[in-house]
Amino acid sequence: MSELIHAGSLKTLEDEGVRVIKGASHAIAVFVHENQVYAVDNRCPHMGFPLHTGSICDGILTCHWHHARFDVKSGGTLDPWADDVSAYPVEIKEDEVWVHPVPVNKVTIEKLKQRLREGLEQNLSLVIAKAVVGLMEAGFPATKIAKVGIEFGTTHRQSGWRSGLTILTAMTNVLPKLDKTGQILALFQGLVHVARESSGMGTRFLLGALPVSDKENAQSFKQLSEWYRRCVEVRDSRGAERVLLTAIELGFSNEQLADMMLTAITDHFYVDTGHSLDFHNKAFEVLDQIGLEHRPYVLSSLLPGIGNVSRSEEAHSWQSPVNLVQPLMDAFQELPGILAAASSQGNAAVDEAALVEQILSDDALKTVKMMLDALKSGVAPARLAQLVALAAVERIARFHVQNDFSDWITVLHTFTHAHAVHESLRRSMTPELTRAVFHGAMSVYLDRFLNIPSARRPEPKDVEAEPQKTSELLEMLDKQQQVAESARWVVNYLARGGDKRDLFNTLGHALLREDAEFHSFQMFEAAMVEHNHWEREESELARHAQETLIIAATRYLAGHAPTAREMPHTARIAMRLHRGEKLFEDE
Repeated sequence: MSELIHAGSLKTLEDEGVRVIKGASHAIAVFVHENQVYAVDNRCPHMGFPLHTGSICDGILTCHWHHARFDVKSGGTLDPWADDVSAYPVEIKEDEVWVHPVPVNKVTIEKLKQRLREGLEQNLSLVIAKAVVGLMEAGFPATKIAKVGIEFGTTHRQSGWRSGLTILTAMTNVLPKLDKTGQILALFQGLVHVARESSGMGTRFLLGALPVSDKENAQSFKQLSEWYRRCVEVRDSRGAERVLLTAIELGFSNEQLADMMLTAITDHFYVDTGHSLDFHNKAFEVLDQIGLEHRPYVLSSLLPGIGNVSRSEEAHSWQSPVNLVQPLMDAFQELPGILAAASSQGNAAVDEAALVEQILSDDALKTVKMMLDALKSGVAPARLAQLVALAAVERIARFHVQNDFSDWITVLHTFTHAHAVHESLRRSMTPELTRAVFHGAMSVYLDRFLNIPSARRPEPKDVEAEPQKTSELLEMLDKQQQVAESARWVVNYLARGGDKRDLFNTLGHALLREDAEFHSFQMFEAAMVEHNHWEREESELARHAQETLIIAATRYLAGHAPTAREMPHTARIAMRLHRGEKLFEDE
């Protein structure tokens, strides 16, 4: 048992009203109020102001910095944006006051998880930050922290899955690329976006599965898939939800559910500028992290948005001056036969670099033919999707800043859609999903004007020199209009043998120290994951692809920095408070 701490005589305390004593880790404020003695941590749990300078009235201790209020006896706060202050037992022996150094309301993992939920519910960024920091420092698994946010976001937003949950999933995916501080920032950013997007949006209540009582006589998966496809076609989200929940209730696999849901999405071209397929892919990715028991809420959260998505085959740009719709429809008729035949033969030699250049060309119809020929030659749909993603990221690496600023997002949409198609095909391959590879290639084609003029690819210089310090890149991105300069920097860094792990962590911090918008999170995560795939290969194309992905990610982040950096400032406050630093003193 810890030794008691002497706080002085009762008379002295009564005369002084409050005294600060040294505790085991923090100073403790000992108050005399209405003939009773109370002891609390002297640091206000909100932002660390010394509570001994506060005031007590009717049992309420008020901090004078932000006016957080606490029950001086229990330490409980009346303000949801603050936290409970640690309260310590007091003993009086022979008119001498002694304080037990162990608080009665000790912070536990369960309390931190509860505070995280409360921060999400109340949309309180600092509360979320402090909970994340506390959980991470206590060794609580990062994926379980993300799980709290996924559970909340898929339940408490009537209009379903959108950017917040996508950011949280993307940041969970890149945690291995980041140091501990980066991981805290990544989780914090994702969770705050979920909280903001869910605030005031209402709770979702599931409709429930169809009343199938005998699984042996239940409707076949094929029948349910047809029903689901029909519901999505006519934008009937409620009917689609009941069919989906029935398929989950009957125990169908994630692969089967993905085939059912993505078939309905790819019945139309480049739906909702690629967001729909990207959201679906992220939902299945997060299920791999948090467990299959969350399928009902996670997967059904994708459905409220199907009623108002755009379908690109209806857009003028997909029909004129070149009609892309009919040639693709004709090609899709061939896909089942092509894929069935290709599965029984080996992979013939295909000039993949030439195919990527063709996808980037201004001859869309030739591109469709070459892609079909590649599939006929035995190129796997997932590999073809990987090549389309490479072509799409080339658009970003070559994007010229003379373009309208908003067009960064145009080329970004194509890349993240192509990446989602690639990841989805790695999970499950169907002729229906393979259609999306062609959708992505045509979007790459339509983006061609954004590479006129094309930004020059930097050439490395002084390759014999030592690699630069990655802190230089962060300093560079403290200024605007560093797109070309940052690209040159990373090309030199790579040519000089710089450590990619350090570079990726630095790029992560370049993102996470900003008040980044949705697409910047998408860009970083997609580039990192696609780089992982190419890193497993040893070829000139793989080397080129890795460098292109890094250049594109760096240029995109540079094009969107710096910002006011309000969100990371909040996270830094939480980290400093956890370390016991003082925020209120002049620096």
